[in-house]
Amino acid sequence: MHEMSLTEGVVRILEEQAAAHHFTKVKTVWLEIGELSQVDPDSMLFCFDAVTRGSSVAAGAKLEIVRVPGEGFCLDCAKSVKLASRVDGCPECGGFALSVTQGADMRIKELEVE
Repeated sequence: MHEMSLTEGVVRILEEQAAAHHFTKVKTVWLEIGELSQVDPDSMLFCFDAVTRGSSVAAGAKLEIVRVPGEGFCLDCAKSVKLASRVDGCPECGGFALSVTQGADMRIKELEVE
């Protein structure tokens, strides 16, 4: 389950940002997870609860998942299209010359801190 190591990375970022910006407690984390990122949002929620228990900055914080839809640009038909998977063809023309333009990332979007 790579979500555990991803969650540990998120908590490290929270702790680094707390030191850099002088806050002591994270109350809420909004985490954007793209549909094409290969990250399971439910696993992230489970792991977040487990990993934050040992953190002085993030213990008790709430994780809000913001799902980002997958999108791409088809080089064959020159259209922006919605993508549910990296291996699907273009829903417009059936071509496979697709470049992902959105939904492949995971990032911290926003924090509520004290």
